[in-house]
Amino acid sequence: MAVEPLSQKEIEDRLSELPGWSPDGDRIARSYRLASHFAATAMVVHIAQVQEELDHHSDLTLGYNTVSLTVHTHTVGGVTEKDFALARRIEALAPVHGAQ
Repeated sequence: MAVEPLSQKEIEDRLSELPGWSPDGDRIARSYRLASHFAATAMVVHIAQVQEELDHHSDLTLGYNTVSLTVHTHTVGGVTEKDFALARRIEALAPVHGAQ
């Protein structure tokens, strides 16, 4: 079964359920602020574990106390349900790390 990119309307509808996430061209994006560099690094490691589990990887940027992500399905060049599944899992991690 081929994975199809979501329409702009479908993306907007799903983003309404994920506060802090926004469209970014053919991707969805989110940044988190954490209490320290160590907390941000720990969150990146935790995100990497989830990505491996889902076999779906985002682009991550680690700043001093920030983690920024852009998510899309590389093989279709757009946003799919797989991206929202990953975003929901990442959102579930955020409170564990004190991310805002």
